[in-house]
Amino acid sequence: MIAFLAAILERFVGYPAWLTDRIGHPVIWIGRLIEALDNRYNDPEKSFESRRIAGIVAITTVVLATLVITLGVQQILRFLPFGWLIEVVLASTLIAQKGLRDAVLAVARALDQQGVEGARREVANIVGRDTADLDQAEISRAAIETLAENSSDGVIAPLFFLALFGLPGAAIYKAINTADSMIGHRSERHAAFGWASAKLDDLVNFIPARLTAALFALAARSLPAADSRAAWETARRDAPNHASPNAGWPEAAMAGALGFGLGGPRAYNGETLELPKMGEGKRTLTADDIATAIGLYDRAMLIALGILAIWALLSIVF
Repeated sequence: MIAFLAAILERFVGYPAWLTDRIGHPVIWIGRLIEALDNRYNDPEKSFESRRIAGIVAITTVVLATLVITLGVQQILRFLPFGWLIEVVLASTLIAQKGLRDAVLAVARALDQQGVEGARREVANIVGRDTADLDQAEISRAAIETLAENSSDGVIAPLFFLALFGLPGAAIYKAINTADSMIGHRSERHAAFGWASAKLDDLVNFIPARLTAALFALAARSLPAADSRAAWETARRDAPNHASPNAGWPEAAMAGALGFGLGGPRAYNGETLELPKMGEGKRTLTADDIATAIGLYDRAMLIALGILAIWALLSIVF
């Protein structure tokens, strides 16, 4: 029930920007702990193995701290008359359904109203790649790729763990995912220290990534010109080529469903990387194509809400 109500609340309200400005956000608080542990224990003078062990200790610390705090809060709230309502509000902060949609839609609107320059500024807010030289098609691909990938780790994954394990489950997932985004990349500084965070993130995203791909395939049935079978077939074919064992699934499923060509070369810090392509469709994408991708996303999220509603009903009955 908590997962369903939290998803409904976040879908319509989201996490207000003014609240972030005043008190921050749970992900920001978790990030500060990760940053402190990184600064304190990731000593470049130590051996690779020592730094790997330090990284294991760090992510264990983050997970345990998150577990103790959220489990304590949950137990306290369940003794209060309307504690469940506060729990719903807290759980909603761990979901990014509305925020993701708004951010991607802002890129499409910028392309329509401000042109490429304005769209570059908007897409820079949601991607890590270099954006200064992106053209319309590249901006559109970047926005759609972000929508697809973050549908899993920003929405479906936290809802999945929230439904199964309550507030602590969703919070621990967000802690692991945040750690992966901060220290899980294979840079010289974090190849050893972030190893455990990256592996743990791969593990917890295994089911949600494939579930998200399946939701896109189901959603394609209700979207004109979308292809449900192509969504799943493209995911099965192209997702294993992705550098991540999970990120390729929702991206390839969306590409296949809509007949898009995603992935391919992109630049980070001035260095162009040749990444695998997801889908074999058109690559000269526009703002209209971003809107179409958002339409598929909306339908997939509605299906997810329906599943949560059934889950909530079953939990009440049984």
